[in-house]
Amino acid sequence: MPIHLYDSLERKLKPLAPTHPDGTYRFYNCGPTVYAAAHIGNFRTFVVNDVIRRLLELEFPGRVKHVRNLTDVDDKTIKRARDEGRPLAEVTQQWTDKFHADCAALNCLRPHVEPTATGHIQEQVDMIDVLMKKGNAYRAADGSVYFKVSSFDGYGRLSRVKERELQVGSALAHKSQAVDADEKEDATDFALWKAHKADDGTNSWDSPWGPGRPGWHIECSAMSKKHLGDTIDLHTGGEDLLFPHHENEIAQSECCNDTLFAHHWYHSKHLLVDGAKMSKSLGNLYTLDDLKAKGFSPMALRYALLMGHPRKQLNFTLDGLHAAESALKSLRAFRTTLAATGGDAQAFAPVFAALHDDLNTPGALGALFTIINRGPAGVDAAAFDRVMLALGLNLAASEAAKTDVPAEITALADRRWAAKQAKDWAAADVLRKELTAAGWSMLDGKDGYKLEPVKK
Repeated sequence: MPIHLYDSLERKLKPLAPTHPDGTYRFYNCGPTVYAAAHIGNFRTFVVNDVIRRLLELEFPGRVKHVRNLTDVDDKTIKRARDEGRPLAEVTQQWTDKFHADCAALNCLRPHVEPTATGHIQEQVDMIDVLMKKGNAYRAADGSVYFKVSSFDGYGRLSRVKERELQVGSALAHKSQAVDADEKEDATDFALWKAHKADDGTNSWDSPWGPGRPGWHIECSAMSKKHLGDTIDLHTGGEDLLFPHHENEIAQSECCNDTLFAHHWYHSKHLLVDGAKMSKSLGNLYTLDDLKAKGFSPMALRYALLMGHPRKQLNFTLDGLHAAESALKSLRAFRTTLAATGGDAQAFAPVFAALHDDLNTPGALGALFTIINRGPAGVDAAAFDRVMLALGLNLAASEAAKTDVPAEITALADRRWAAKQAKDWAAADVLRKELTAAGWSMLDGKDGYKLEPVKK
């Protein structure tokens, strides 16, 4: 049964299939900006993308190439480094390590390639140079380079944004232009290269247009081109990236490469918390550490994020997390009743049918529990484990007993884990001793850690 996903550009369900002669399915999704811990809204998108990746690998075994970028230079990362008086690379490595640790705890597969913006400066400069030579970009008086939106007739076909909606004063214009300077020829144009300014400090690279740094949008086009080719099969991200980021990616990529950029676009919806948009001022912006400190397991968060359809808003609540923990307990109990083999190989066909139908994760979970409620007869462990693999639910990880861990202890453990990943053994040892003195034992695993009270 082929996987069908809604295509944001064509506004219809389409099957996923590789289009390259080598048979490899080429999949790109936008990664985090590494200047702080990702919140659960970010992780809804990453968990959804992880399920897509898992289904693709079941459908096209050995023929999937997944690329996810890391934005390690932009206004936010530079500001964090400046405020903390640390080198940009040190700050972004800290938060990259934290992101990786959180992804591992949530059982998200690592991408096959995870390029960084700073690691692909030349590729971005090369693309901008082509756009300049083709007349799709121009250099402003201060040395910045802008993409000329009027040079691309297809601009707006993904977001359905009309030119009149992008004029100065509109909300969309503000979103598009918020970080751009005033030297643009037209309000709709966007930055490809930003001339160096004092606030950038030492974060500057040479280019044919003078020192500076790339704009945000060009990094994904350049990294996608290098690692996946001029045309990819699937590009995904949260709905907040649809405009202007993905719209701008299409424009600059198709003008540079003279071919279709992506065959398929998929966007997941925003997450609400207790019925409201997440914000620090409302006190409803949670990180994974915040939830762990409340005694919830990462697998409970993963399950909760799959309880709503990815293309519909999901209202996240702590009650929902309790329900997720209960569901995981039922899944673990059911697994213990299953024979190793000998069951119906198609027992879980309704679960996969739901997943293949526009990634209907709540439908898949509903079908799964319908089967569980009928009992273990005719079901074997191998078939059940295949479903857990597709959903990315690590029942062994969620089985560990949970203890309320104070937030300050979790923070200490995260710092030690980051130090360990950076091979700063001295710092890791000091932090371990601090944890022990505070009454906690940190047990390291391959992809994460577990905290337990020190036994008296």
